[in-house]
Amino acid sequence: MVSSRSRTFGPVTRPPSERLSAPKVFSHLGVMIAVAAVMGVVVSGLAIPFAGVIGFTTRQVADTMDDLPTELKTEPLAEKSTILDAAGNTIATVYDENRVNVALNQVSRTMVKAIVSIEDYRFYEHGALDLRGTLRALLTNQAASGVVQGGSSITQQMVKLTLLDQADSDEEMEAATDDTYARKLKELRYAIAVEQQHSKDWILERYLNIAFFGDGAYGIQAAAKHYFDVNAKDLNLNQSAMLAGLVQNPSAFDPTNYRDRARNRRDIVLDRMAQLNVITREKAEETKKKGLDLDVQPAENGCVYSRAPFFCDYVLSYLKKDPALGDDPDERMQLIKSGGLTIRTTIDLREQVASDKAVSAHVFPREQAIGGLAVVEPGTGDVKALSQSRPMGRNRNAYQKFLNYTVPKELGDANGFQAASTFKVFVLAQAIEQGVPLNEVINSPAALSAPYVDYEDCDGDPYAYSGTWDLHNYDFAGHTANLYTGTRLSINTFYAQLEQQTGICKPFELAKRMGIRLTSPTGDRNGSGAERVPSFPLGIADVSPLEMSEAYATFAARGMHCDSRPVTAILDSNKNLLKEYPTNCNRVIQESTADAVNDILRGVVEPGGFADAEALDQPAAGKTGTTTGGKAVWFVGYTPQRAAAAMIAGANEYGVAIELDGLIIGGFQRFGSSGSSFAGPIWGDAMQEIDDHLEYEDFVYPATVVGAGQTFVPVPKKEKKGRGDDDDDDDDRGNNGNGNGNGRD
Repeated sequence: MVSSRSRTFGPVTRPPSERLSAPKVFSHLGVMIAVAAVMGVVVSGLAIPFAGVIGFTTRQVADTMDDLPTELKTEPLAEKSTILDAAGNTIATVYDENRVNVALNQVSRTMVKAIVSIEDYRFYEHGALDLRGTLRALLTNQAASGVVQGGSSITQQMVKLTLLDQADSDEEMEAATDDTYARKLKELRYAIAVEQQHSKDWILERYLNIAFFGDGAYGIQAAAKHYFDVNAKDLNLNQSAMLAGLVQNPSAFDPTNYRDRARNRRDIVLDRMAQLNVITREKAEETKKKGLDLDVQPAENGCVYSRAPFFCDYVLSYLKKDPALGDDPDERMQLIKSGGLTIRTTIDLREQVASDKAVSAHVFPREQAIGGLAVVEPGTGDVKALSQSRPMGRNRNAYQKFLNYTVPKELGDANGFQAASTFKVFVLAQAIEQGVPLNEVINSPAALSAPYVDYEDCDGDPYAYSGTWDLHNYDFAGHTANLYTGTRLSINTFYAQLEQQTGICKPFELAKRMGIRLTSPTGDRNGSGAERVPSFPLGIADVSPLEMSEAYATFAARGMHCDSRPVTAILDSNKNLLKEYPTNCNRVIQESTADAVNDILRGVVEPGGFADAEALDQPAAGKTGTTTGGKAVWFVGYTPQRAAAAMIAGANEYGVAIELDGLIIGGFQRFGSSGSSFAGPIWGDAMQEIDDHLEYEDFVYPATVVGAGQTFVPVPKKEKKGRGDDDDDDDDRGNNGNGNGNGRD
């Protein structure tokens, strides 16, 4: 649909040089007489001969009128849609036209009287055409050398605005505004039909809702809120007179640009109301002494102005993929921007604020690093917060982006970043699922050359019959470890051998079932970019914080995976339910398996763990990760009620991945990047505030799992150096092979 934004209907005043000439006045009069005669013909359905006026006969005009449609199609008016948080607060509005339709009884009587007085004072007395009013307006405007009073009836104006609003092409828009008798006759024919089919109140209500009031405000409710921050039903005389004066020429009388013009036009409306005895002369003069008393509210259209811009962007991307809202993304977005929808979402603004504070405190917007955090509720998949350090916008110098780094690529256009050792949990869960005891000891040397033939793929054959995966541990030391200590210390050679027991296929498929978008199992023809490879547990796949928080929420929910859900329901413009979005949860691992993973990972956050500085007021578990080359660091942690993934990744102003070491991050130059010391504090700061409004809840102890708790020995704790200096983190640098022995960042 062609937008009707900035449509105007004639100049404010006509200079003397453009004063209507006598011949033109008589020409207009002649046309009106002819139209009046034809109107009688059309209404009565008779073809009565009438003397020709200005070169054409009534019969000819009547024939033309009879060829026109007898009914005006009045489609629903475009309305802005509102996005709400879980508590019902507005977090964003999106629209093509800033409009909120209201019933006539929701518009103040003063406003109704003002618009009728200045535009069509005999509206409730005449039919589609007010010949007397048109003659009066023509003569008044001629005497004033400009347009002072409207000549068209409100019904005719409504018809014109409707045709403009429903124009689907430039040609249709031009036809709707063309200054020809044919266009005026067409409007009149439609106006007659509208008067026959609808009440005067219906016509006035649609007129007040469709009219453009300038500065982006469509309809009386949007105009009242925009200029005065009141509802249409509460407009007073001063406000009503100003708004009533705007419709004649919204751009020229725009009070945000031409306050004096708007005030003069308001006074004309007040004088007209006094002349018609709608108000007293004293009341008019008293009101004219007042200023406009504007309280202009900025038009905040779209996610850029949202209290949660990247969550808002995620919601729109999510809905654009819903076939129930239209045949294609464009049609779905058109519905969202014009359908007057109420979109109920899952976001909790308390948690969003906590997340924003945590991210912004540790990564600044103009730095060559990106900080991100996603918070999900286990058991529902409800997305509670999405935060990132780079603001939304188009200013490259300010490092603004519309890329949403917190969500999967198909929903945010960002590729994501490698998640490093946070992927080890998928091998861990699979091992427990197939019966590996938690106390099983694996001798894990400082370095290892693992033959590819020892890794079974999905077809039951080895990953490859030749070649090795060469890797080493973060501390270049050997360990004798079980599932507790091997995970808490994040021992690479331990996991290389544990994966030989699980194979590479089942952990890969489990990760997908838990919400990780793995799309390249075997890579291209040369094997480049493969994700289902022996080095899979070192997190070589690019992922987003939302994927990781969704996956770890599965453990918190005791093996029940729930798809991330940003929207719970959509209401139509009449507040009727349009669609519900229920939770989509499926069991992917046994409860006992998830309980065992939780018991192992809680040691990472408890005394002696890599992330013990991030301990909460209630039980928590988590896993750190640092990629090869230190281009990204992660901490993914959770409680029984919330899962959150924090990430910091090196990225220049163009979004190209770079190493974190040596960069200014959070205002300080950083070296020795690690998941616990860099990403962990983001998670801790946010979750320590979030858990304040959550009830205390503990994990379930895995009593039925073999080896549970038997070898839980705290890692010797080094002297505390503070959050930037913990050098006991897991580190996969130099070891993220892509399956052919080559390192991959």
